[in-house]
Amino acid sequence: MTDQWWAGVRQRVEAAGAGPGGGEVFGALGHGWVVEEPLTRGELAELEAQTGARLPEEYRAFLLHVGAGGAGPAYGLFPVWRVRGRWGWEGDGAELADLSRLAEPFPDRGPDPKLLDDLLAQRPEEEDFDAIEDFDDAIEAPDRTTGAIPISHLGCAQREWLIISGSHRGTVWSDRRADEVDLAPLLDDDAVPVRFARWYTDWLEKAERTAGSAP
Repeated sequence: MTDQWWAGVRQRVEAAGAGPGGGEVFGALGHGWVVEEPLTRGELAELEAQTGARLPEEYRAFLLHVGAGGAGPAYGLFPVWRVRGRWGWEGDGAELADLSRLAEPFPDRGPDPKLLDDLLAQRPEEEDFDAIEDFDDAIEAPDRTTGAIPISHLGCAQREWLIISGSHRGTVWSDRRADEVDLAPLLDDDAVPVRFARWYTDWLEKAERTAGSAP
């Protein structure tokens, strides 16, 4: 079923990018409507062997049948690349993920609110840093995002994470800690956690309407 879900999606993304309003879609200047080539099954197996974690099924199927990242929500879906023989994700904040701990479960009840309060009590302000990357490092607590990877950047140090391991596996979480808002799962209109496939295709449907290329 996951393979069928992605049938024709790559072509729809390309059509949206070529639509008369393609440039008006938020984040389009960032990802440029470029979709990376899909991974081969061998490459996906190598990626999972190196991280020690099997990726969620919907995301695995996307990597195999649509692309390894590129055009997508906000400034794009972080691409997964192999550099000097090692696989990893590239993007603004991608380095926040601890790839050596992807097989460890993301906190079952989500992040600990008390830990957030403690972090905020001692957290420096963004203007104290010369680079946004240094600010990101100062507010990041690795144990809070074990078993997850950031997959998209919304700007202003706001990101969305895909949960790789644990009871929340396959769901997408909002990260607005830079604005003192804790990590939280994205929810649909029925308050059901949003999984990767819905997250991506909901974006695509909205992008098609803005671009004027809806099928």
